[in-house]
Amino acid sequence: MRIFNFSAGPGMLPEEVLAEAQKKLLDYEGSGMSVMEMSHRGKHYEAINAEAEALLREIMNIPDNYEVIFVQGGATTQFEAIPLNLAKYGAADYVVTGNFAERAFKEAQKFGDYKEVASSADCNHTYIPKLSPSNFRKNIDYVHICYNNTIFGTKFDKVPDTGGIPIVADMSSCILSEEFDVSKFGVIYAGAQKNAGPAGATIVIVHRDLLGNESKNCPTMLKWSTQVKEKSLYNTPPCFSTYVSMLVFRWIKKLGGVKAINAINKKKAKVLYDAIDKSKFYSNKVEKEYRSIMNVPFVTPNAELDDKFVKEAATVGLTTLKGHRLVGGMRASIYNAMPSAGVDALVDFMKKFEKENKK
Repeated sequence: MRIFNFSAGPGMLPEEVLAEAQKKLLDYEGSGMSVMEMSHRGKHYEAINAEAEALLREIMNIPDNYEVIFVQGGATTQFEAIPLNLAKYGAADYVVTGNFAERAFKEAQKFGDYKEVASSADCNHTYIPKLSPSNFRKNIDYVHICYNNTIFGTKFDKVPDTGGIPIVADMSSCILSEEFDVSKFGVIYAGAQKNAGPAGATIVIVHRDLLGNESKNCPTMLKWSTQVKEKSLYNTPPCFSTYVSMLVFRWIKKLGGVKAINAINKKKAKVLYDAIDKSKFYSNKVEKEYRSIMNVPFVTPNAELDDKFVKEAATVGLTTLKGHRLVGGMRASIYNAMPSAGVDALVDFMKKFEKENKK
């Protein structure tokens, strides 16, 4: 039986995509091999690699002066790759709005003059700091932000004005969930395992003018210019993850593109937030203007009831709802592939649980 998986990652994949991958698992396009077995230098995989890039460019409307690569190591590896690739000044400013933004900042500090210029830690990351060009230093390589904060359930309500300094954005938990003007960013990077595909592939989108500024100590495998030159095929890439991501890109295009997906996502989030806001039993502490439409944390009146909620929800096919230890309570991650029926089932369970446990 298929369940509704509310995990923060790996998240659900569209059933249509899973069925297509299953159908060709043993024999991909008459090759007599699975994608997991074939050479990444062969014609079949080269076609997959090329289509994955072309489709991502199309559905994200990525300008021609940006490069797209699919690499390994997750977004976490990019925490170090970023300062090593963007090292003209050896300095950058970081906006810390959650756990992963903080981890990215800590990794960068090993390499030079990297400064935290704004943080929401004073209120346990329940908001996004107001930013203007005056927040940022002048002679720096980039400003780093995490656009959507998976653990705390916040998101930027707009792209910050940095006064022309390139923005590097971790979009692991919101890429392809809404339309972004890619030209406003210097770099966008994202692990695939939430909205783009299975774990294993990491997307990096980088403005061509930012290439070639690597530190002399940047490992060859982490150099974006190396991966760009070799079309993501410098070494054996995450073949199957990239293939399934390609199928996800096809699925998004078929549904009407990112704009159509965003409309569905906003409706799903509204249903869930309305259920929380109209209840005196559940609460969400995020300031409303910064609420994520991908990750929705909420709590009951006490931790004991939170634990009971998670356990009982799992018995009816609503799984992986336990919140992160930094926040507690529950967290419903409602990525692109989470069907509206999953959110409706969660809300129905929430109402039933409240009725049975409200004093």
